[in-house]
Amino acid sequence: MEINRTGRRTVRRTAGAAAAAMHVNRQLSIPIVTTALALALAACGATGTAQNAAAKSTAQGAGSGSSAEHTDDISAGVKPDQNAVKLLPPSVKAKGTLSVAMDLSYPPTMFMASDNKTPIGFNPDMARLIAAKLGLKLQIDNVKFDTIITGLQADRYDFTASTMGATKDRLKALDMVDYVNSGTGVSVPYGNPQKLGTHTLCGHRVGVTSGTTQQLQWLPQLSKQDCTSKGKPAIQAVSLPSVNDALTQLVSKRIDAVMYDFIALEWADTQQPKTFDVLKPLVTTKPVTVGLKKGSPLTPALKAAIQSIIDSPKYAQALGRWGFTDLGVTSAAMAVPQD
Repeated sequence: MEINRTGRRTVRRTAGAAAAAMHVNRQLSIPIVTTALALALAACGATGTAQNAAAKSTAQGAGSGSSAEHTDDISAGVKPDQNAVKLLPPSVKAKGTLSVAMDLSYPPTMFMASDNKTPIGFNPDMARLIAAKLGLKLQIDNVKFDTIITGLQADRYDFTASTMGATKDRLKALDMVDYVNSGTGVSVPYGNPQKLGTHTLCGHRVGVTSGTTQQLQWLPQLSKQDCTSKGKPAIQAVSLPSVNDALTQLVSKRIDAVMYDFIALEWADTQQPKTFDVLKPLVTTKPVTVGLKKGSPLTPALKAAIQSIIDSPKYAQALGRWGFTDLGVTSAAMAVPQD
């Protein structure tokens, strides 16, 4: 196990994640892979050379806006919300630390800065603000996206802020609280040589990241709606470990399109100009959630902390500096199924 410290916050990477980082950068940082075809974006997971390349590219674009690194602690100076603090379970208050699980390979929602040790993005910002509102320190655990739910159930982490959509199956295992909106989009090679559209993907090979709602929900739904119900061939789902892998295969023409979180796809387009086109309209736009173990005694306090953030200027700041300006929610509501 490897432990890196960033100020008063601790970032812990499991041995498995550290090993994964040696070859592929998954999710949170936009791992932009500069191969012969210079490609793009990692989504939720370990960290590695591709991720570092993405972070360096981000730093070079820098200053302000969605391309800046923003390694400063957004929660500096934030006072605890006493109404939320009162709801903390005694065991958590005594521990003094909140642990959050994230797959740090999905820019701009969650990834590593160019120093390869500082988690940055909208989700780390929100997690830091949640901890500050509760008067607690924060520990960020960088783990693979598809292991997060089992980790929460096993009490390895207190919560996750990983842009996770609420599905019926997830809600059976988790308490889920809305904290921002997100959406699913489709990327094709620059210039869209096959002239594909969001609703004309029948029979085409579309890359999706394993374990995501794109794989489990939106691609099957779109395939049924646009294709099989009309006697056309189904969309051919190609499941891959990370969005970085999917975009690499897209550039090398092994797949025809990639379906993924549209913010991340647009980020990849920004980082690698004239490499991708993001199709409009989007497949869907839905709230995404913070997740906790089902029935967690921490849920009421976390929900109150998120609402306190939403009601404060810090929420608009966090949204704005990662390009999420139009994606805020007004209520930290308990999630309802989106499938």
